[in-house]
Amino acid sequence: MKKITVISASILLLAAAGSYAAPKKQKPVKIGIAKIVQHQALDDVERGVIDAIKDAGIEAEYDLQNANGDVGTAAQIANQFKSKKVDAAVGIATPIAVALATTLKTTPVIFGTVTDPVGAGLVSTLEHGERNITGMSDAIPTEQHIQLFKEVAGIKTLGYIYTSNEDNSASALELVKKGCREAGIELVTQSITKSDEVKQAAEAIVNRVDGIYLTTDNTVFSAIASLVNVFGKAKKPIFSGDVTAAKEGGIFMASGFNYYKAGRATGEIVVQVLNGKKCTEIPVRFMTDPSDSDFLIDLDVAKKCGITVDKKYIDSANMIFQNGKLTEK
Repeated sequence: MKKITVISASILLLAAAGSYAAPKKQKPVKIGIAKIVQHQALDDVERGVIDAIKDAGIEAEYDLQNANGDVGTAAQIANQFKSKKVDAAVGIATPIAVALATTLKTTPVIFGTVTDPVGAGLVSTLEHGERNITGMSDAIPTEQHIQLFKEVAGIKTLGYIYTSNEDNSASALELVKKGCREAGIELVTQSITKSDEVKQAAEAIVNRVDGIYLTTDNTVFSAIASLVNVFGKAKKPIFSGDVTAAKEGGIFMASGFNYYKAGRATGEIVVQVLNGKKCTEIPVRFMTDPSDSDFLIDLDVAKKCGITVDKKYIDSANMIFQNGKLTEK
């Protein structure tokens, strides 16, 4: 009888040891990522978010969505994320971020590439997040860009196309107006509401301006090829606040941060939230490090437009497009 008791105890100890040796594997976290429209810059943000989360050692399942420029679709995506009970939701660009913030009241919402998060009503201050919302802003130095455009290309009249029904674009328009006042140049604007209006807007404005400036308007960039074609035929220069679109040629100058790095910065915020940090403890992040930005000059376009670019600008650019080829320094 005593021998049986000892054997039984040994079996129980082995069973217990076995249960501790093979702990139950944790389920992957569920992350919803939505962008307002598909184009290279926003695709790079999405990729950067995913890579940052992966590099942090977090196993995740992703629900990747594209609103195709439609606010109604953005609202449907937000409801989908809510019904699926994602652990965190990432909104790339202002309209989709607003849709997520409106619908998801307890799920962390991390916005990426939102130019004016305060103006969009996502947060009330840039010093910290609000409720369940925080993220990364893609504000660019618009006034400095316009001054640089004037210095290099000698423009006296600047064109600007913007999406009238987007908070992001309305905020950018005010900065463009200010930049033109400070630079002493005339501003000619043309509004659109959807991407298939970009070509028509470009045609309406091209003969009234010396060049055109582009901020980070996603609706405009989703149809950038048509705008580049119109201004290319007219031999009028384009200055872009998004370098991504300029890498294929056709845009005279571009200065802005690297969108993949912006995605990684957004992903790092997601990691903080998943590791237990509250959104209210995380300030809105900006891409302020010089290494985060690129400066591109297209010498093929300069030649076509009859612009002679001073050597100091060429030397300061880390990307040069010439003879149909992009070279990175």
